[in-house]
Amino acid sequence: METAKIEKRVGVQASSERLWDVLSDLPGWNRWNPVETGLEGAIAFGGQLSLTESVPGLIERPTIVRIADWQPYAQLIWAEKRGWAFNVIRYFEIEELVPGSCIVANGFIFSGLRGELFHDRHRKTLRTACEAVAEGLRREALAGD
Repeated sequence: METAKIEKRVGVQASSERLWDVLSDLPGWNRWNPVETGLEGAIAFGGQLSLTESVPGLIERPTIVRIADWQPYAQLIWAEKRGWAFNVIRYFEIEELVPGSCIVANGFIFSGLRGELFHDRHRKTLRTACEAVAEGLRREALAGD
């Protein structure tokens, strides 16, 4: 199965604990994330989140995603099956380089024929969305310090 990936990484002068506090505060996503809003649910293995995905230039859509993996202070990953031959992994990763300084990544991994076609058609839009999420996360993490 073919996969396609879009990712944005940024440096943030904040601890992994602070970044995880921002990520794990699901109602707080409305303050910093312009792409995924209205999050409800629980971060738990096999858990589900409901949210609204609002990628500029694409149709806004409510969705339910399944938590695929998570590790406090390190990562949050969810998966969504968007129909026949189209799966999406959405991920947020925190890598603490030294205390109080991290690299944060967020991105999409598309798999399946339709996923690859979606990626090819909307690559620039999705890249811009990842950049907006990264900058919002950085601002929110720094605002708490």
